[in-house]
Amino acid sequence: MSTDNRFDVVVIGGGPGGYTAAIRAAQLGLRVACVDAWRSDKGGPALGGTCTNVGCIPSKALLHSSENYENATRHFADHGIRIESAAIDVPRMLARKSGIVRQNNDGILYLFKKNKVTLFHGSGRFEGRDGQALRVAVTGADAVLSAPHVVVATGSVARPLPGLAFDEQRVLSNDGALSIGQVPRRLGVIGAGVIGLELGSVWRRLGADVTLLEALPAFLPAADEQIAREALKRFTRQGLKIQLGVAIEGVDAGADTIRVRYLDASKAAQALECDRLIVSIGRLPNTEGLNGDAVGLKTDARGFIEVDADCRTAVPGVWAIGDVVRGPMLAHKAEEEGVAAAETIAGQHGHTDLETIPWVIYTAPEIAWVGRTEQQVKSAGQAYRTGTFPFAANGRARAMGDTAGLVKVVADAGTDRVLGVHVVGPMASELIAEAVMAMAFQASSEDIARICHAHPTLSEATREAALAVEGRALNI
Repeated sequence: MSTDNRFDVVVIGGGPGGYTAAIRAAQLGLRVACVDAWRSDKGGPALGGTCTNVGCIPSKALLHSSENYENATRHFADHGIRIESAAIDVPRMLARKSGIVRQNNDGILYLFKKNKVTLFHGSGRFEGRDGQALRVAVTGADAVLSAPHVVVATGSVARPLPGLAFDEQRVLSNDGALSIGQVPRRLGVIGAGVIGLELGSVWRRLGADVTLLEALPAFLPAADEQIAREALKRFTRQGLKIQLGVAIEGVDAGADTIRVRYLDASKAAQALECDRLIVSIGRLPNTEGLNGDAVGLKTDARGFIEVDADCRTAVPGVWAIGDVVRGPMLAHKAEEEGVAAAETIAGQHGHTDLETIPWVIYTAPEIAWVGRTEQQVKSAGQAYRTGTFPFAANGRARAMGDTAGLVKVVADAGTDRVLGVHVVGPMASELIAEAVMAMAFQASSEDIARICHAHPTLSEATREAALAVEGRALNI
């Protein structure tokens, strides 16, 4: 084998976890290769994985565009701004989204060059091993790479509804839902989780009649119940039609209409007719095609790779991170694991704390949380206290005209240590960072309450919620 194809670390996958692992390993002085198969519309590499290409980044671009449109058509008048007419140019909106994706793709390519990471554009699969060296074949690049350490970071793929394949024209995964060429009159969404809510919100703001069908009987069960109730109330007022506890019986795709047959929560037969259907019922680990058997790498019944706390697999030299392993399928969780794995490989002490990984839903209002919910703490039998503060009592939120929602702090009754922080409201995605840091340093609610927060800011709502844990909020 050519010495040019011998590396210290080979990373399979160039998404958030993979490219971050590759860059960090290179920063630590290791010779690194990254194998990634994503292609741009021109056929070249498109680093960033699902997140950059058909997930986090393009969805946020469309969310921002659609929110601007809704503000212009519905809310600017409250600020004294009169717009006689406003129209949505969907092709231009999509072109802007695509441009942002390309900027991120190119940015990662630049970082690879800067950090001397060698990119192989193609699909990686295990071929075997020679002693301690693992062999990875690259389909499409006609190369075989060798390294004592291989990091599997192949991400996840959308889960289809049984018996209903994605055609990305009318039956859509997150990929197709980000490229709808015109606003559909009727949009159906199966699944009221993060993807369903975000993409449903985009097209609802632009004028579509959106109905979400959710199998679970509770709305956003992973979130705090109080926060989920507030969010559901706001989404319903906006016009999203959300039905819970449904059972999908079948989907009939006719020439002009898609008909979803289902049982509602009372077991009554119902039908939803729509022009486009987004299926967002979860994601599956993307481990097919890895040929793990060649090195003894196994997956469980769901396709996940089992790892220890440091993301080591049972196969010496093989590591796995991100959506292919346990824990939430979140880009920033994958990034943390990528850094930790690279540092551990280099002989340092990498660390990922799954208890302080924040969750965010980028709807309006935004929803974000970290740590445990009140129901989780209660079911564990742990004594606790809570404090809440509404944005309706926050001066900055009033000035913005965006007062929906609240901040909630859950703290241990004895030690006052923060167990969880939950936010529904403006800029929740940014506000949650303070809570993550507080929990990472094992802060108490009093610690947050005694930190001076600038006035007027939305972050004061977090301080007030922390004060409310002891019943001493100042502004309510």
